[in-house]
Amino acid sequence: MPGLGSLLDLKADSLGTYLRAQRRHGDVVRIDAGPPGLRMELYCVFSAEGAQQVLASESANFRKDNPFYEEIRESFGNGLLTAQDADYLRQRRLVQPLFTRKRVDGYAGAVAEEAAGTLASWARARDGVVDVSDEMMHLALRAVSRILFGADTDATVDVVHRCFPVITEYVLRRGYSPLNVPRGWPTPGNRRAAAAMEELYGVCDRIIAERRRAGGTDGAYGADGGAEDLLTLLAGAQGSDGAAFDAAELRDQVLIFLLAGHETTATSLAFALHLLGRHPEEQARAREEIVRVLGDRTPQASDLDRLPYLTRVLKETMRLYPAAPVMGRNAVAASEIDGHTVPAGATVILAPWVTHRHPRYWSDPDRFDPDRFTPEAEAGRPRYAWFPFGGGPRACIGQHFSMLESVIALAMLLRAYEVETVDTQVPLSAGITLEAKGPMRCRIRRVEP
Repeated sequence: MPGLGSLLDLKADSLGTYLRAQRRHGDVVRIDAGPPGLRMELYCVFSAEGAQQVLASESANFRKDNPFYEEIRESFGNGLLTAQDADYLRQRRLVQPLFTRKRVDGYAGAVAEEAAGTLASWARARDGVVDVSDEMMHLALRAVSRILFGADTDATVDVVHRCFPVITEYVLRRGYSPLNVPRGWPTPGNRRAAAAMEELYGVCDRIIAERRRAGGTDGAYGADGGAEDLLTLLAGAQGSDGAAFDAAELRDQVLIFLLAGHETTATSLAFALHLLGRHPEEQARAREEIVRVLGDRTPQASDLDRLPYLTRVLKETMRLYPAAPVMGRNAVAASEIDGHTVPAGATVILAPWVTHRHPRYWSDPDRFDPDRFTPEAEAGRPRYAWFPFGGGPRACIGQHFSMLESVIALAMLLRAYEVETVDTQVPLSAGITLEAKGPMRCRIRRVEP
């Protein structure tokens, strides 16, 4: 529409708009959006080399200062996802020891038990059809809540399930609007969001207070009953200078882990089932590997390296359906990217959704092909041709946990059930994470031993 630039296109289909921009104009494209006086200038960077520059080699010049991250910070707290500078470095130093591979592997048992609960519910599925988007969201939320809170899982799952969509919609509406009323004004939208945040903050604060009164050990849970839950570890984390999280900082970390820890994994699992349900040969190949490696025993963390094809299935799923399809940064100083000048103060957009489909790195990019991720194939591509977990010094701290949870859950589901996709076309939108805007139903059939 004249006067609004590409604003309506971005609101209607941001993923398609970015993809068309790359196809028509190249790897650095300026998109103007909004009315005169409130117009946003987005500098979109679509090449792997450009992504590496923004996220890694010149990461100090590209900060999370844009309005979208500010809205996430205001709603979900100043945790690892949104913190910057000294706050971020301090948080990362405190949290990093809790995400070592050995520590994360201790949560494999919790993931397997939640996957077993999903299998039990599938046995009761009406007409043998399930919505894998809803099912995987429930599985991932229960798993991350259990790992965060131990015995307090049930107290949080219902609250998160009810409150997160309200807060997320509020963040998106404000983050992409050129002009917002103050949060304190008593508008219906502000009041709904404030009520949801109050309820969500309240349950987190209660659990944190109870845990601290109990000395930090009540409700601890691990794969073998001995590993402590993540909240216990966060409450006890100390830096070399004796610094630790206070109660408000603990809540911020918990909220960010809930946000990033369940929606991203749920997206990957749901779309893996959706894709395998459309590609029976690849599904059969994955199941053969699972049965050969696992037999009828429960998968463990040590099985990840023994399930390479299943891992490739998930990586290819994350290529086609990255849970974080768009990332934003703010340029501190002017920079040259792919021969184009990005001015100081510019909003810079990276789009894994586009880079993961870039014909320079991916032949027949819309085709589902897990063998794109053999070691030989991966070695032949630029590092940032695939970056579903971001990259550089702010790469997702939970990468290994996400892969652990996804491989274990998918192995258990595919060993027990064949899936056939019912909804072959799923409308999508780019929220805080990739969202399916319609059902993702699959027909499931029990696999005979």
